[in-house]
Amino acid sequence: TATTEIYPLSLHDALPISPRPEVNAATVTQRNANQQERIEQGLRSGELNTKEAARLERQEAHVDHLEAQAMKDGQMTAAEKARVTAAQNAVSKNIHDEKHDAQHGHPDSASSQRMQAAVQRDANQQQRIANGVKDGSLTNHEVATLERGQAHDARVQARAGADGHVGAAESAHLQNTENRQSTRVARKKHNARERAN
Repeated sequence: TATTEIYPLSLHDALPISPRPEVNAATVTQRNANQQERIEQGLRSGELNTKEAARLERQEAHVDHLEAQAMKDGQMTAAEKARVTAAQNAVSKNIHDEKHDAQHGHPDSASSQRMQAAVQRDANQQQRIANGVKDGSLTNHEVATLERGQAHDARVQARAGADGHVGAAESAHLQNTENRQSTRVARKKHNARERAN
């Protein structure tokens, strides 16, 4: 009869070791969507004018860029998440401050309505990304690509509203960039890749 020798495994052999523990990106991406909603709500209520919203969009572009950089390798470490969270906290404070200062917008003006539409669409895209992270249809690599696109769109919005007015041509350009991003989000969410949990 043959005997089988059993060798005990050490704790090191039993546990997978990862030099960069991954942090779930769901809270980060959901917060993006929430902050975009706050900007749009401020425009709609008149608490924000177009120029203020444009400044906030420039800051949101920075946050999106940080996220894209953090997740480009498919992972987000605790340190990367802390940097993104600190940037989001700064933007959150700025949204609050801008909404409660002495400046007010004209929500019924054509310019404000154009900016409202662009920011609301951006909020919708961010929510679609957050939902994709939550339901597993987007990987961190895909989120990185999409956040890079969100950063681009936010910069376009910031430039369009920097002078306090969004014209019809600028609005058309915003719609085109948002259309391209919407297509990217749909493709990434519906491809064969799924988030590993």
